[in-house]
Amino acid sequence: MKKAVFIVLIIFCLSPWGSPPVALALGLALAFTVGNPFPQLEGKFTKYLLQASVVLLGFGMDLGSVYRAGKQGILFTIATIFGTLILGYFVGKLLGVASRTSTLISSGTAICGGSAIGAVGPAINAEADEMSVSLGTVFVLNSVALFLFPVIGHALNLSQNQFGVWAAIAIHDTSSVVGAAGTYGADALAIATTVKLARALWIAPVALLFAYIYRPTSQVGEGTVENPNPKSKSRMSVIPWFIFLFLAATALRTYLPVWVQPSIYDSLVNLAKAGMTVTLFLIGASLSRETLSKFGYWALFEGVILWIVISIVGLVAVWNLL
Repeated sequence: MKKAVFIVLIIFCLSPWGSPPVALALGLALAFTVGNPFPQLEGKFTKYLLQASVVLLGFGMDLGSVYRAGKQGILFTIATIFGTLILGYFVGKLLGVASRTSTLISSGTAICGGSAIGAVGPAINAEADEMSVSLGTVFVLNSVALFLFPVIGHALNLSQNQFGVWAAIAIHDTSSVVGAAGTYGADALAIATTVKLARALWIAPVALLFAYIYRPTSQVGEGTVENPNPKSKSRMSVIPWFIFLFLAATALRTYLPVWVQPSIYDSLVNLAKAGMTVTLFLIGASLSRETLSKFGYWALFEGVILWIVISIVGLVAVWNLL
C-alpha cells in the first residue's frame, strides 16, 4: 500500500498539476503520515539526480542574453548576492542555525532558490536533512511571494520595469519569479526573466566558493589544518564537478551552431525540471519530525529574516534608481 501511494504521488508530481513546491509538500506529507517505503533512494541516488538536474538547467541559459540583462546592474547584483550571504552568515550564527543549513538558505535567498541550493548542497556535502529543511524554507516563502508581490506592486504603483527587477531580486525561485511577473504584465515578465537569469549565472562561482570554504580538514594536535594530501579521496569527493558541466551546458547553449533546434534545449530543460521535481519529492519524503524539530524552526526564521531584508532593500533600490 505504501509503495502504491509513493508511485501515485510521483506520477502526480510529474503531471501538469505538479510543481517543485507541490512535490516537496507531498513528500513531506508522505513522510509525516505513512512514511517513505523506499529509504534506499535517499543518499547517493537523490544526490546524483539533483546534480544531473542542475547540469541540464544550464541548457536553458544563453550567455549573451544574460550578459545584456546583467551588465548595467552588475554592481547591484554583486552587492545583493554577497550582502545576503554575509547577512545570512551572521543571522545564522545569532540564531544557532547549523552552518551548512544556514549556507544553503543564504544561497537560495541570494541567487535562485532551489536551483542554488541544489548546486551548493552537494558542493559542501550537505546532508539530506539539511537539504530538506533549506528547500522547505525557500519554497514556503516562494509561495507567499508569488501571491503577495503583485499585490504590493499594484499598491505602490510600480512600473513594469521596476516590478520586474524587484521580483528578480527578491523572489527566490525562477518559476515563482515568472509566475509573479507574468501576473503583473508582459514587460515585467521579460525583464524579470532576463535579470533572474543573470543572477542565476552566479550559481557556479558561489558553489565553487563554498566548496573551497567547506573543504575537508584533518586534526593535527590541537589545531585544524587542511588535508595534506590534495589527491586524497575525501578531498576529491567534494570538488563539485557537476558545476563545470553546468557551465559547459551553458556554453553549448550559447555557442553551438544555429542548426541545433531550440526544441532540443527546451526538452533538456524540461527534463531538468522533472528531475528537480522528483528530487524535491524524495527529499521531502526523507524528512522526519525529529529533523524538523532539530533544524527547521530557527532555519525558517532565518529564511524569513533574509527574505524580508532583501525584499525591502530591493524595493527601495528600484524605487529610487529606476
